[in-house]
Amino acid sequence: MNQVVLNNLLAKVQDKKATQILEIVASEFAVNDIALASSFGAEDQVLLDMLQKVNSQVEVFTLDTGRLPQQTYDLIEKSQEKYGCSFTYMVPDAAELAELLHTKGPNSFRQSVANRKECCQIRKVKPLRKKLSTLKVWICGLRQEQSPTRSDVKPIEWDEANGLIKINPLFDWTEEDVWNYIKSEDVPYSELHDLGYPSIGCQCCTRAIEKGEDARAGRWWWEEPETKECGLHVVDGKLVRKREA
Repeated sequence: MNQVVLNNLLAKVQDKKATQILEIVASEFAVNDIALASSFGAEDQVLLDMLQKVNSQVEVFTLDTGRLPQQTYDLIEKSQEKYGCSFTYMVPDAAELAELLHTKGPNSFRQSVANRKECCQIRKVKPLRKKLSTLKVWICGLRQEQSPTRSDVKPIEWDEANGLIKINPLFDWTEEDVWNYIKSEDVPYSELHDLGYPSIGCQCCTRAIEKGEDARAGRWWWEEPETKECGLHVVDGKLVRKREA
């Protein structure tokens, strides 16, 4: 990646609002080179709504791990109905998944951090990398406030692991900002959020959180906080970690 190009983009989005950042990115790159990676969480729904207003031709893809909550599939259907759009589904390699299940069973992710990361690699990371290899820019809903491993998130970053630009339009948004937008724009969201799930992943790896807990505390809750990344987000050769995606 040419550092000059990245610096120019950073200069253009300096002090810009989220929608303006998306407008700039949409004007700088061909639509087929950009996509929003959505898990259909609150932040991703905000970005979906914004994209429909900025450029509805930008692709939206999701990682269907095979273990998502039914509420996520229900939300996908609601979103399709509201926006009249369709989504791209990236799924695990059937042979790799079958081998994992055959050798370690369906719940190996609970046995060790290594096993959990292996499951994430097959169900999430590899499908993501397959999709990102076709793009120049990916948009995602990372926010600095989400957790200790995400405090250094910037509006535009170079994704070294995947060799493309990563856009984080909501990088400086608070949780209140997200929900104010959802309410004001009547954005559909997962009913799990109303049940204490601020962060939603696979059904088996997500729980509701208690009052005062970190927003990501319900993800892989049996692990220590410093291991709670699945490998999707890498900056400067390291997992996003310093205050978590």
